[in-house]
Amino acid sequence: MSTKTATQSSQEISFSDFKKEVLQDYKIAKISRECSLLGRREVLTGKAKFGIFGDGKEVPQLAMAKAFQKGDFRSGYYRDQTFMMAIGELSAQQFFAGLYAHTDIEADPMSAGRQMGGHFATHSLQEDGSWKNLTQQYNSSSDISPTAGQMPRLLGLAQASKVYRNEKSVAHKTNFSNKGNEVAWGTIGNASTSEGLFFETINAAGVLQVPMVMNVWDDEYGISVHAKHQTTKESISEILKGFQRDEKNKGYELFVVNGWDYVQLMDVYQKASKIAREEHVPVLIHVKELTQPQGHSTSGSHERYKDQDRLKWEKDHDCLTKMREWILDFELETETGETLRFVEGEEELIILEKEAKKEVTNAKRNAWNAFLNEIKSELLEVSDILKRVAAKSVNENFINKYINDLNAITEPTRKDVLSVARKCLWYIRDEDIAAKIELQNFIKEALTQAHDKYSSHLLSETEASALKVLEEAPTYAQEQNLVDARIVMRDNFDAILTKHKDVLIFGEDAGFIGDVNQGLEGLQEKFGDIRISDTGIREATILGQGIGLAMRGLRPIAEIQYLDYLLYALQIMSDDLATLRYRTYGKQKAPLIIRTRGHRLEGIWHAGSPMGAIINSLRGIHVLVPRNMTKAAGFYNTLLEGDDPALVIECLNGYRLKEELPTNLGDFKTKIGVVETIKEGKDITVVSYGSTLRIVEDAAKDLAQVGIDIEIIDAQSLLPFDLNHDCVKSLAKTNKLLVVDEDVPGGASAYILQEILETQNGYQYLDSKPVTLSAKAHRPAYGTDGDYFSKPSSEDIFEKIYAIMHEFNPNKFKSLY
Repeated sequence: MSTKTATQSSQEISFSDFKKEVLQDYKIAKISRECSLLGRREVLTGKAKFGIFGDGKEVPQLAMAKAFQKGDFRSGYYRDQTFMMAIGELSAQQFFAGLYAHTDIEADPMSAGRQMGGHFATHSLQEDGSWKNLTQQYNSSSDISPTAGQMPRLLGLAQASKVYRNEKSVAHKTNFSNKGNEVAWGTIGNASTSEGLFFETINAAGVLQVPMVMNVWDDEYGISVHAKHQTTKESISEILKGFQRDEKNKGYELFVVNGWDYVQLMDVYQKASKIAREEHVPVLIHVKELTQPQGHSTSGSHERYKDQDRLKWEKDHDCLTKMREWILDFELETETGETLRFVEGEEELIILEKEAKKEVTNAKRNAWNAFLNEIKSELLEVSDILKRVAAKSVNENFINKYINDLNAITEPTRKDVLSVARKCLWYIRDEDIAAKIELQNFIKEALTQAHDKYSSHLLSETEASALKVLEEAPTYAQEQNLVDARIVMRDNFDAILTKHKDVLIFGEDAGFIGDVNQGLEGLQEKFGDIRISDTGIREATILGQGIGLAMRGLRPIAEIQYLDYLLYALQIMSDDLATLRYRTYGKQKAPLIIRTRGHRLEGIWHAGSPMGAIINSLRGIHVLVPRNMTKAAGFYNTLLEGDDPALVIECLNGYRLKEELPTNLGDFKTKIGVVETIKEGKDITVVSYGSTLRIVEDAAKDLAQVGIDIEIIDAQSLLPFDLNHDCVKSLAKTNKLLVVDEDVPGGASAYILQEILETQNGYQYLDSKPVTLSAKAHRPAYGTDGDYFSKPSSEDIFEKIYAIMHEFNPNKFKSLY
């Protein structure tokens, strides 16, 4: 299949070239449609698990592809296959490889089988994890399934162009931008514009005035639900008219166009591209009168919810039908009286359509054979091993039954192959057979390969991994210089911004006033309002800004004012940021740093400790919980040397406490995944983190008065946790364990307990039951007393540890109650 043709609107071309371009567009659209039709059949026959296709949206995507330029980014949804084919980034064979979940990144360059079909991506990274020249290729950020989930990221992709155009300090990063001339193109279905993420992004883009073109594919339905139940006035363009820019006010440029009108679509998309690219004005294109010939997906039929009139209308207004009619009807009389046509008769189009269908059929067959032959090769290998095993086993009949059943499967899966291998190993567990070693090695190798195919690239596996950044201790002047801890944070950010010219910091109140705790005081005035900026109250798109900026080579630090507010953005963090590297098989990254603050603030809405929810939702993001500002500053310095995303949670009640100001600001580094023993002891190991550590330290003083010597370990990093297994080394000494946490029961404390007892095998050193001490199951009530009776207090910690020691030695430690 050919690659995208050059945009022709700005130059004169011959009719011959115009004709060639139109017919090539039609062929691409037909190939895409045939992929949809045949793809559905592959799902219904069981070769693929699920299908959601772009049929009915082909013609407007051709127009979008014409306006899309190298360096541009797409942030779309799962119906954009025609667009990807038109820019030359998706072949029919790759389309089917994705449908079959082929785990070879060469076969399925979108995700190596990790995402269902229809989720598209290009490769931003070299094999070593370094950046490609993104200005020399067409770029598609990796899709996600949650509706409107692509919108926040789109905002950041567009904002990057504005940064590159206006911020001199990043002018050298020419691999990422050509003077900010890139456009970010978004796509979404009409029903998904009902999502809050859509409106939040639309508003933010209008405020920021970024080069974004938002495309709404409107077929009047959201699965089975009609637009009258989805959108006020049944039209997203109608209700967004207030966003239209005018002579006095900045805003959007809005276009409405029918999705079957090839000529008008080409005109509209060229205009939209020019406005966004040159003026940095956001554009919304409402593409109406589209159809969905096969319904929403392979999970149902649209005949169940569309009446006969609607079905007939859709047949008549199918964009390919309309384009075909236009091609057949087109006539242009020249000045010399010659009549020019695209085709002389329908037979020419029939031949083209047959070629497209044949190409797709061959692509489907080749993709299936490539996918299946890998597995069949593994099946033959294990079958040969098992035959030799069976010949020497007392369970020969049982094993031969497994072999025969396996060989009878015409379309095996890897699960079929490995399941049989493992079950047969069970039968010979007590037998001394030479081929047994071969079988064991086959299983071990298969599981090793399975890790690469299904579990790799959750985090960076390159030399740029933040986990490989070495610790560097802070240094101090000879004369002690104690300052409010916020000064440590502020001055370290000052050093970061000076050292790393591509760092941007933004969030609610982060700019003009220097954040609510003054950790950025005076930095906007020094570094400008692009590098230190305020945002609206819109957490999801603050995160989206960070993701998009990071995907385009910048180093954003996105601030969420309080930890509880992170819940507004948790879906974006979990579904998009945390999975990005994984779902692209390591071909895209977004090293975004998220800055927030929490712990020990009083009240239901600002308690600041939903850690269990966070760590179990954000695998793929480092979660760091420093106990003071020096440790936090060290984490920022470390992260900027690596290429993984991270969440840094500063202690909210620590900004006014005194800390010594380091002299090597911007350079000292806190090691990720390493705990720190902040007090040695012999009686019991106590593990905690953040602000709660200070309460543990207070309790330690009281415990010492009654003869109990506790060892205190600061977790520092929850994801990952204690990579050196220092906690179990402590447990081997004390033989007793308490995990203290201000999260709800079963939250972070349960996670830490599992890590120590199960991952580190700490259970073998215990002389008594391991214990957790957490907050109550509810959120804290307001006020000092609310905090005292909701979260662990110094008295709670004292009594919990005393009770453990009482159980261990009741004669020495008499019961308190």
